[in-house]
Amino acid sequence: MSQHRSLKSSGSVGAKRSVLKRFERIELLKKRGKWEEGKSPIGLPKTQPEA
Repeated sequence: MSQHRSLKSSGSVGAKRSVLKRFERIELLKKRGKWEEGKSPIGLPKTQPEA
């Protein structure tokens, strides 16, 4: 069975994501100095990915 054309990758492997995973957000907050050790990872503030 063949794969539907909308499911095939378009070749944009290095596309920039606008949404970060929780561990990526924590790393970014640590780098910016806004993360307190021992703080709950639930309910993190929104963060913009670095350009």
